[in-house]
Amino acid sequence: MLFHSSLRKDLARNFGATLVILVTIVMTIILIRTLGQASRGSVNPSEVLLVMGFSVLAQMTTIITLSLFISCVATLSRMYGESEMVIWFSSGQGLGQFIQPLFRFAWPILLVIGLLALFVLPWSQQQIQELRQRFEKRNDVERIAPGQFQESAAGNRVFFIDKDSPGERTGNNVFVSSRDGQFESVTTASRGRVEFVGVDRFLFLENGQQWLTHLGTGETRVTQFERYQLLIDANYVPTLFVRNSRQSTTWQLLEQPTPANQAELAWRFGLLITAMNLILLALALSAVNPRVGRSYHLGLALFVFVAYYNLLTVGQNWISTGRIGALTYMLMLHGGVLALALLWLSLRHMNWSWRNLMPSVRPTQEASA
Repeated sequence: MLFHSSLRKDLARNFGATLVILVTIVMTIILIRTLGQASRGSVNPSEVLLVMGFSVLAQMTTIITLSLFISCVATLSRMYGESEMVIWFSSGQGLGQFIQPLFRFAWPILLVIGLLALFVLPWSQQQIQELRQRFEKRNDVERIAPGQFQESAAGNRVFFIDKDSPGERTGNNVFVSSRDGQFESVTTASRGRVEFVGVDRFLFLENGQQWLTHLGTGETRVTQFERYQLLIDANYVPTLFVRNSRQSTTWQLLEQPTPANQAELAWRFGLLITAMNLILLALALSAVNPRVGRSYHLGLALFVFVAYYNLLTVGQNWISTGRIGALTYMLMLHGGVLALALLWLSLRHMNWSWRNLMPSVRPTQEASA
């Protein structure tokens, strides 16, 4: 059908352009933020692109939903602005007939949003958390970069090596400066390696010397050694990644219906329902006076989108604190938005307004007078 095909063609073109623009903007913002985190030592500099990719993937549900909403508003407002809607209305196509082609175009996108929200979003959050925790919990030797001075996790040691062999956990030309109470030591060695002694991890140094200084008295002692061991981690235990509700899978959230898990479930399922309601809202928002201008439609659409998502976030916080049930809030928020959108569409479809009702009241008042 010409009506459906032309509408879907315009929607696809606007959706693709909007999606590319939004992804580019979000990637730029996340890249700048990730580079800032890497400069502060929160993210491994060699994993910046990896963290950025997972972060963008975690935001794809919001990006795709906003792209779909903007494409619907832009397409329909253009049709109003160019009087194309008048042609369709005069040919017997009411505003309600636009619902079917809109959802026929949007159902693959809604399916992608649902898969991203329920499966990809928790997986990407989990990958980001593991990357950051693995970098934060790395031991002192693993923090060392060749040719750079690096501070230890506790802040009481400074390391420097000339060359390293990560696979063998060895390093050449090692420099270690540490402070313990009133004593400050500077240790140099031609070679060092990491070994385990029971549950403790030691740095074994070979062929070096150590300067030990008492900060209170200023006394200094110089010691040369062939072998010297330095404790790095006592009772070392490999890092265990603790997952919260954001990193848990949807199935795990369903198995453990705690308030925090219910709030996360309401958020994930709410992303899909929000996308569906926004399509109906886009159809209602676009039916305005074309003389107002297209920027008005987009501005109003962005306001509705931000307000809807803020209510979704507020509901997540309320559910996690136990102030309201997940099902109750979802019915109130999404059901209320759906009822408002359908009512708005009905008024637009029947062309009802207060201006049309006022002339029918005035003659009655004049006759009674």
